[in-house]
Amino acid sequence: MLTTTIFPGRYVQGKDARQQLGAELARFGQKGLVICDPFVHDTLIGEFEPYLDGVEVEIVKFTGECCDEEIARLVSLLQGFGGEFVVGLGGGKTIDTAKATAFEAKVPVAVVPTLAASDAPCSALSVIYTQEGEFKRYLLLPQNPNLVLVDTQIIAKAPVRLLVAGMGDALATWFEAESCQQSFAANMTGNLGSVSAYALARLCYDTLLQYGAMAKVANEQNVVTPALERVVEANTLLSGLGFESGGLAASHAIHNGLTVLEPTHGFLHGEKVAFGVLASLFLTDKPAETIATVYTFCESVGLPTTLGQIGLAGVTDAELMAVAEAACAEGETIHNEPRSVNAESVFAAMKAADAEGCRRQA
Repeated sequence: MLTTTIFPGRYVQGKDARQQLGAELARFGQKGLVICDPFVHDTLIGEFEPYLDGVEVEIVKFTGECCDEEIARLVSLLQGFGGEFVVGLGGGKTIDTAKATAFEAKVPVAVVPTLAASDAPCSALSVIYTQEGEFKRYLLLPQNPNLVLVDTQIIAKAPVRLLVAGMGDALATWFEAESCQQSFAANMTGNLGSVSAYALARLCYDTLLQYGAMAKVANEQNVVTPALERVVEANTLLSGLGFESGGLAASHAIHNGLTVLEPTHGFLHGEKVAFGVLASLFLTDKPAETIATVYTFCESVGLPTTLGQIGLAGVTDAELMAVAEAACAEGETIHNEPRSVNAESVFAAMKAADAEGCRRQA
C-alpha cells in the first residue's frame, strides 16, 4: 500500500516572525513580486517593509479574486522585471493567487499570512474562482510552498472573525480525513494518507476543542498567548497538512455547493465550511454526543450553526437542492465518504443541521 504525505518546505511561526522575512527570501533570489492583500497594502505594509532588507521587491495590490484573469496579470508583471520568487502577503485568496502565479512562472513561492482564517498557506493547492466569486476548480500544484512565515503578533491584531473562520475551516479536517481513512479514499496527492497525516488531523480537532475559546479571547485583546499560538498552528499548519495529506470529503463539497447561491458570497470560507461540517455530521450518521460537541464548540466561538447565519434565512427548498446537486457533482470530494451519498441525502442533512441549530438557539 502506497501512502504519500506532503509538507511545506519551511514553516516559521511566532511573535515578530516577520523580522526574519528578508533573510528567508534571500534564499530564493534577489528580486521578486510581493502580491499584497488590498487591506494589507493600504494599512499594514509598513509592518513588513523594514524587514525586506537584502532583497528587491515589487509590491502589487491583489484585485480580490483568485481567478485565471488575475493570475495571468500577475505572471506578466513578474516576468516583466525578471522576478525570481513570489510572495503572497495577506489572506487566503491572496495566498492562493500567489501560489498559482509562482506555479505558472516556475519560481519559488513564500506565503506570509496576515490572518489565520484558512488552511491555504501550507498547501499545494489553489482554489480558483470565477471573477464573480463562484467556485471554478481546484488547481493541484506540484509542490507545497517553499516557505510559510506566520507572525502571530500580526494575527493577534486581525479581526476576531477571521481567526474564528479559520477554526471553522480547521474543524472539517479530522472529520474529512477520518472519512477518507475509512473509505480508503485518496488524498490530494492521489495516494492514500499516512498514519502521520490522520494523527495530525485528529490533533487539529483536539486543539480546537481545548484552546479555541481561549484563543478567541486572546485575539479580542490583541495579545499573543500560548492558546493563540496553538490555534494559529492548528488553523494553518495542522489543518493544511490534515486536509491535504488526509483528504477531503463532504464538508468542503457542501461549501462549494453553497457558493452557487449569491447571498453566501459575503461570508467567509471557514464560516461556510463550518455549516458544511454540521451537515456532514447528519449525512454520515455521527453519534448524538459528537454532534452536540461540535455544535457546542461552534456556539462557544461564534461559528454559524444555521443557514440564516450564512445569508440563507429565506432559502427555498429548490435553492437548497441546487446546493446539494452542486455538492454532489461528478468528481466532488463528497464521494470520498464511506457511504453512498446523493443530492437528496445532502439536502436532508442540510435541512436537519439548520433545524438543530435553530432548536439550540430557541
